[in-house]
Amino acid sequence: MASAAPVVAVRGSTGISIHHGPPNYELISNFKREDSKSCKCMLFSPQGEYFAWANGKKVTIVSTSTWEVLAEMDKPRVCTLQFSPKGTYLMTWETFAVSQEKPEGNPNLNIYESKTGKHLVAFEQKKQTGWEPIWTGDEALVSRSVKNDVLFYKPEKVNEIENRIANQRVHQYSISPAGSPYYVLCYVPGKQGQPSLGKLFQYPKFDTPIACKSFFQADKVDMYWNKKGTGVLLMTSVEVDKSGSSYYGKQTLHFITPKGDNSIVQLGKEGPIHCVAWSPQSHEFCVVYGFMPAKATIFNLKCEPVFEMGTGPRNSIYYNPYGNILLLGGFGNLQGTVELWEAPARKLINKMTAPDTTLLVWSPEGTHFLTATTAPRLRMCNGFKMWHYTGSLLYERPWNKQEELWEVCWQNFPDGTFKPPLISYKPVEGIAPTQPQASKEVYRPPVARGLTVNFKLHEDETPPQQSQQSKTALKLKKKREAKKAAKAAQQDQSPDRAPTAAAVVNNGLKAHLEEFTTDDPVKMKKIGRLRSKLMEIERLKEQQKSGRQLEINQLEKIKKEDQILSELRSLAL
Repeated sequence: MASAAPVVAVRGSTGISIHHGPPNYELISNFKREDSKSCKCMLFSPQGEYFAWANGKKVTIVSTSTWEVLAEMDKPRVCTLQFSPKGTYLMTWETFAVSQEKPEGNPNLNIYESKTGKHLVAFEQKKQTGWEPIWTGDEALVSRSVKNDVLFYKPEKVNEIENRIANQRVHQYSISPAGSPYYVLCYVPGKQGQPSLGKLFQYPKFDTPIACKSFFQADKVDMYWNKKGTGVLLMTSVEVDKSGSSYYGKQTLHFITPKGDNSIVQLGKEGPIHCVAWSPQSHEFCVVYGFMPAKATIFNLKCEPVFEMGTGPRNSIYYNPYGNILLLGGFGNLQGTVELWEAPARKLINKMTAPDTTLLVWSPEGTHFLTATTAPRLRMCNGFKMWHYTGSLLYERPWNKQEELWEVCWQNFPDGTFKPPLISYKPVEGIAPTQPQASKEVYRPPVARGLTVNFKLHEDETPPQQSQQSKTALKLKKKREAKKAAKAAQQDQSPDRAPTAAAVVNNGLKAHLEEFTTDDPVKMKKIGRLRSKLMEIERLKEQQKSGRQLEINQLEKIKKEDQILSELRSLAL
């Protein structure tokens, strides 16, 4: 079995290495480092006793107790791996290809015995999306989808179909992760005005579903089982919201149980559903939803909201393996905010920031988590960091500028290996973070980095002051001069005084902004952009006066009004 402390596997442009977790962080000396620059994937088995990877030439399986090689398979085209729930079997997928010798192509989905590398069966699976065969939690059955039917096999007889869901147009399905009895949730898309259906069956009784949920709007669905298999969340998504209220489309969350109950999860704010996650204890789930700043709510098994965590810049949820710590993150285009909550007590432990995070994973002992900045999502400032749940940074590993980090993952362990951590609100001693700085240099592709720059940007362009004005520019100039003359004539008939900021806004912002002009075409473009920003600010201020609650980014726009006006004046003649 694996060592007593979790280790971390790292994959990047320099190959694969394995490191000790806290508090050591050193390399595992017994693991022979993989130096290939073409490592396409790596994976620990669910119980942590095996580690496998593909390097563009072969697939290798090692034992994590000794780090000795158990099996090697010559499979240069493999680009993704998956273990069965107990790690007994390893599945590989490679791009489907045909040739003149074999126009029908070769089977590209293979299943091996993890311990020995013995090949069991090969299937044809053209699409990479949803390629993985789905197992029952006890590995008694394995299944896959073929032409909208679901086929079931026994591992010891993978060439013989044990059972099937036939003639029901199953587009997508999922199996409960617990042991017997097995439950299968199927998504059947609607057609010709008929609703789509979510059907829940108990294996092998596929004639009559034990629960059925109908819905009309669905381009795709996502299924989220809890760990015990006592409930499943079915999220339906429409890619385009016809009402125009959301750029992200529209999502609806349904809850279905093996007892036959089903209901819609009522959310307390309009907007998209950003993330859904079950507690590992299976008694509640958390949803982050709504327009930014997004709302986070914990629901019980009756779909009743039991705790509101307010709003904030967040779009992801991560429970630690024991469910007693809940992490809310705001990553991607957000600020990299992290909130850590004690889930049972409903108390905030700490807030922190982890900018440029593209990956976050909890350690299996539930006390530490790592964040990483990986390529190709971000190619600058690659590296990973390890944190304590109180928000303290414990370790930082930056990558060199010419190297890329692709993936970082913790070793898995069986349930019950570690004790749930006792929650403390006092931060442990850590190190000072080195925040990545935004590059001030012009982006250069990897092939051009390190070379001498022998050109200047815009060196072949004519300076604006030397260019001749076009006919359109002359017409616009005449119009502006005419408006200025009319404005001056109007002001001669009224007291001569400079308008205040309030008067500028209240007496016609658009007319006032047209006074800011110049004969320089380049500056005129900048003035036009600044005018548009001020008009948008005025619109937001009117909405604010009417009582509408603005988003954080909208309030930030309003604060920049004086700065934009100052810049506008400096550009005008």
